[in-house]
This record gives sequence, structure tokens and C-alpha cells, in this order.
Amino acid sequence: MNKILVVDDEKEIADLVELYLKNENYTVYKYYSAKEVLDNIDNLGVDLAILDVMMPEIDGFMLCNKIREKYTFPIIFATAKVEEIDKINGLMIGADDYVTKPFQPLELIARVKAQLRRSQKYNNSNQKENDKNSMNKRLNYKKWTSYKKKLHLKRKQNKKKKFVPRVIVDTNIW
Repeated sequence: MNKILVVDDEKEIADLVELYLKNENYTVYKYYSAKEVLDNIDNLGVDLAILDVMMPEIDGFMLCNKIREKYTFPIIFATAKVEEIDKINGLMIGADDYVTKPFQPLELIARVKAQLRRSQKYNNSNQKENDKNSMNKRLNYKKWTSYKKKLHLKRKQNKKKKFVPRVIVDTNIW
């Protein structure tokens, strides 16, 4: 089950978003201030965040910056800031999507699903690639360590008078 962080100082909006997310079987962590989030985010294991921009003390842009210092999960701004420059700023500082209030809750849910789908597909393909690379490295390491007595490293000078490593392998290895 995916864990969604909702941060909005307007209790009614946060409650409405929570209701729709829970209806889709998401686990929801709801906060009314960015300061609370920063105190607790390390313990939550969040998969996606929905942030308001205009909040007291720490605004959503600053919160997004702080989150991006450590985490790569998708961030959606859901805010009343409708100016083009605000949207551009939000996306440039690290948000993955930007929805303006008033918004249709079902549209927000569709955007959440799309961001999670992309994020999970990307992370799964990266994990498979990392697993494949890790296996290849282990196999290559075993192969090379068994031949290390026959492997000689020399340095050869190229035309630009820089040293370039060169591997000379005993022909009996292959």
C-alpha cells in the first residue's frame, strides 16, 4: 500500500484529500504545517507528497526544497497560487506536478496514480538494472581474481605525453 503525505494548513482541504486518498486504499499522513513534517518525515517512508504552497512559518516551496535534499519521491503542489511564475517556480524547485485550487478531487487522484505509476515503474527498472549490474560485477570479479597472477599492468605513454593504463593479459587465460 502506498503512503501519501498531505500537507495543507487548510484543515477542510486536507481532510477532503485524505478522504479521497483513503477511498483509493492509500495510507495517508496528514499534517497542517511544514514544520511538523520536517520533524517526522524520516520515520514515514513516504511514496508521494501533496503540498500546499501558502502555509505559515515554512511555505510549500521551502518544504519541497528540504524534502529534495534527501528524497526523490514525487511531489504534487495543490495550491491557490495560480500565477504562471508560481507554477514555473514550483516545478523548477523539484515538484513533479502542480494543481491549482479549486481542483477536482478525482483529477488530483488521477495525477497521484500517474505519478506513482511512473515512479514505481522507473524505480523497478532501475532496481532490475542495478541487480543485473551487480550480478555482472560479481561474476567479473570472480573471473578476474582467479587470473590475477597472470594479469600484468603497465603504463604506456601516448602521443600527448600522458600516461594511459594498458592491460597485458597472458594469452593462456583465454
